[in-house]
Amino acid sequence: MKNKPNSIWENLPITRKLFLEIAVTAVVLFASNLFIYAQINQMVERMNSVYMSNVNLNELSDALTNVQNFMYKYLQVKDSESLTDYYRAEQDYRKLLDGLNVLVTDNPVQLLEKNIRNMSDSYLAVTDETVQAKRGQNVEKYKSSYESALKLYQFINHDIAVLNSRQFKNNSASYQTLQAALQYLEVISSVILVIVMIISLTVMMMMTRDIVTPLTSLAHTAKLVGQGNFHVKVPYIRSGDELGIVTKTFNQMVDSLADYVNKIKESAEKEQEMKERELLMENHLKEARLRYLQSQINPHFLFNSLNAGVQLAMMEDAEKTSVFMEKMADFFRYNVKKGAEDATIREEVGTVENYIYILNVRFAGDIHYESSLEEDALDYSMPSMTLQPLVENAVTHGIRNISWPGNIRLTVKNQEDAIEIRIEDNGKGIEKEKLKRIQEGVRIQEDTASTGIGIYNVISRLELYYNRKELFSIVSEGEDQGTSVILRIPKKGEEIHVSDTGSR
Repeated sequence: MKNKPNSIWENLPITRKLFLEIAVTAVVLFASNLFIYAQINQMVERMNSVYMSNVNLNELSDALTNVQNFMYKYLQVKDSESLTDYYRAEQDYRKLLDGLNVLVTDNPVQLLEKNIRNMSDSYLAVTDETVQAKRGQNVEKYKSSYESALKLYQFINHDIAVLNSRQFKNNSASYQTLQAALQYLEVISSVILVIVMIISLTVMMMMTRDIVTPLTSLAHTAKLVGQGNFHVKVPYIRSGDELGIVTKTFNQMVDSLADYVNKIKESAEKEQEMKERELLMENHLKEARLRYLQSQINPHFLFNSLNAGVQLAMMEDAEKTSVFMEKMADFFRYNVKKGAEDATIREEVGTVENYIYILNVRFAGDIHYESSLEEDALDYSMPSMTLQPLVENAVTHGIRNISWPGNIRLTVKNQEDAIEIRIEDNGKGIEKEKLKRIQEGVRIQEDTASTGIGIYNVISRLELYYNRKELFSIVSEGEDQGTSVILRIPKKGEEIHVSDTGSR
């Protein structure tokens, strides 16, 4: 009989189950509290706004009284202070009137607001007329205007009181409704929080039971196994989490505990031995490859060079022949001596110059060579026989058999974290397909008439020496556009050299 496939939840790790349960509970609680908080705030704001209409009407009534009193005071004393107070009160009253309804409507409250607004406009016109008559000392005019203003003042005050009373009744009813809704919201909020807490506690208890029960059983079984009883097993758990994996593995371990321990010990010993052998072989392999690549010198080059020296001796005096042979001796002495050692950039540059001199003797000075060297960059170490093969490659594949003067330029620059070395020629350039193969690390067939240490070997030696990639790049714009080879030599290469992990 096949087991039912486990659900996604059963296969989740325990930590993720706990995290999801806590996260969901926290999100639900936060959302519930946020909803309740928003609703309560909305209710409070609505309750606060209920009696604002009554407050506004009281302010309107006070402002109307100020207009009337300051007008009367001015009529009594006729001073500039009273007149200023009157105009200030009039402006305040007009601002408050802007909040009243001016539209035609059937609503009794809004209709009353419109009447107050219209009477107030008439009242302010009469008060202004009264003040002007007083200023013009027209006694009869300001007395009659004052009486008219007083009547309008009384009518407006009466209508404001009526409107305030109606608004208070309406607001009281709204306040009671909002208060009941707030109480209902409090009950609903409490119920929601209680439900969420009950569900969360229930889920956590179920998860705790699912975790603790198998652990208790596992502890009891492990105790029996520790006492030598290998016939007991933990009840099977179908879940795919850590508990299911542990119990299944524990039951398998109990089936053949003695053999399992012996196999583990034997496997660990063999694995350690294999790692040691693999590390030793890797170190020897790297060292052997480095020594091999450094020691390759084609006999053809030596034969051709010495043959050129013999011919030169027949054609010239012994002095030039002596210089030539000295350069040859220095060149091959460097190869023999430095084949298994590090070299400085200064020594590598000297070998390049000897090599160029030898070639110019062989080919009648057809190779034009120039260098740009920063003195503070020449004493850093690098693998020996690195620059000469690259210059040789530039001569052999770049400027040999071209119809224009061939130039080789060597540049050494001291940069912040590396020494940049450029070898540039103005020769044939490199075909796109061949350049792509070189950049991808594909080995190219070398010219057997050269020293035999080609670009591929140089790249391999640099990568072995510095234990890193991207030290070498080559650029060629196309046919007859020349070639540039760029090396970036780390200043602290010796700290990561393969000799740090094994003997040279």
